[in-house]
Amino acid sequence: MSKPLVDLRRDGAIATVTLDRADRRNAINTEMMRELIRVSEDFAVDEQTRVVILRAEGGDFSVGADLAQFPSDVGPASLVMRRRATELGANLMRAIQEIHQPTICAVKGVATGGGACIASACDFRIAADTARVGYGEVKLGMNLMWNAAPICVHLVGPSRAKQMIMTGKLFDAATLERWGFLDEVTSLAELEARARAWAEEYAALPPLAVQTIKRGINQVSGALDRAIMHMDGDQWLLSTMSADYREAVAAFFEKRPGTFTGN
Repeated sequence: MSKPLVDLRRDGAIATVTLDRADRRNAINTEMMRELIRVSEDFAVDEQTRVVILRAEGGDFSVGADLAQFPSDVGPASLVMRRRATELGANLMRAIQEIHQPTICAVKGVATGGGACIASACDFRIAADTARVGYGEVKLGMNLMWNAAPICVHLVGPSRAKQMIMTGKLFDAATLERWGFLDEVTSLAELEARARAWAEEYAALPPLAVQTIKRGINQVSGALDRAIMHMDGDQWLLSTMSADYREAVAAFFEKRPGTFTGN
């Protein structure tokens, strides 16, 4: 039996969920996504947990999708099944957002692509001052998926969301705290302690009130998100059929600049 890629531990009213694939810099594969969905959904029947901390083993929170699993020529044979497969990331984001308890993400090292998406789906983000966060999909000739674009817009506004998503750059923690993507920046040595301190503060509050307030605010801020973001899976299918996508992936593995034509 393979080792779980997501670890869950409880300490009183606080649960800690850990991405545990440090040997691959917590690159996200299908197995990890499904484990994280299951763990997230299980909190719905967990009365004792009042706060959830999401963290990662190793030096990085997550470098995003495991490209070794998702090269350009791999996927279900039919377009119908490829379209269905695009929904897994959105299901993961929804599962994290719909955790009743407040969620606090502790970010260190690099959090890019799917790693940045997972962090953004949490209620709060605390980062080490050396952390860097970004959405690198554009550099692989792809749009941002997982219904994650609206969440980024809610956090930083349209112009800064465009900077983060359209450039694919990694942004430093100080900048992202100023923009509102991060709630607090601390030293790497203090990161776990600060996440725990935030968790203890929320765990001490009346849980029913806290959880209903969370869900109400999420509904207000994201009321139209699902109505329009079905399109990101279709955009991904289109982009992955392009010559630019094939060139971007090849350039990534060959460690060279890509040459793009718009085809």
